[in-house]
Amino acid sequence: MASKMALSIVWMLMLFWHCPILTYRPTEHGVEDPKIRRDHKEQDYHRDARGRECRRCCDPRESASQQYPQYQITPQINMTILKGEKGEVGGRGAYGKPGRTGQTGPPGSTGIKGSKGSMGIPGEPCKSYFAAFSVGRKKGLHSNDYYQTLTFDTEIVNLYGHFNMFSGKFYCYVPGIYYFSLNVHTWNRKETYLHVMHNEKEVVVLYAQPSDRSIMQSQSLMLELERGDQVWVRLYKGERENAIFSDEFDIYIIFNGHLIKHKDEL
Repeated sequence: MASKMALSIVWMLMLFWHCPILTYRPTEHGVEDPKIRRDHKEQDYHRDARGRECRRCCDPRESASQQYPQYQITPQINMTILKGEKGEVGGRGAYGKPGRTGQTGPPGSTGIKGSKGSMGIPGEPCKSYFAAFSVGRKKGLHSNDYYQTLTFDTEIVNLYGHFNMFSGKFYCYVPGIYYFSLNVHTWNRKETYLHVMHNEKEVVVLYAQPSDRSIMQSQSLMLELERGDQVWVRLYKGERENAIFSDEFDIYIIFNGHLIKHKDEL
């Protein structure tokens, strides 16, 4: 329907364009242009066959059409009525190149302190690791041609049974840093010569020269142990007379040890 209407309007405009148009050219103060008047008068002069001029005695009266102004009709085209239907939306264009990075702005002001958060879920309970022993011996021991492991017959403290009373050795089940101490009583006029062993390695020595008087002698140390390590006391072999004293009534020989810090906490 819209296309038919637009076609009709185009035909009307073409018709106006080809039709003659009357034009009115008024003179100033309503006075007729002399040139026009002269052209009309020239039309009233005639020549006969002999070349003589024949002139009308009086000018013809002006036609009624010259007494009133004539108007020129100029068609105007309203382009808005020729506007077509709206087209489809075009596809999205490609992204432009990124612009230059601007200057860094000044730091903003400090924000308002937030509200206190909610309480978190309870964590797992802290694991506690323990290892400790304290054992004694009520019998003296003399050296022979071989090294001897010092065994104990009295169990004072043996947490979780980590100290083996039969072998005389402490077995590490909890790795970490340990503290050990050894206390013995010397024998009159005999040498005292022992080693604290870490697995098969001599770590420290407990030694006392022969004397007319017996005395208490001690040694202590710290060791970093791994799971499965062994700590024990060894009496030196009999290149010279070597002994430690004790009796069945009192404990003169003591071997102690305990965990200071677990390996995971180091």
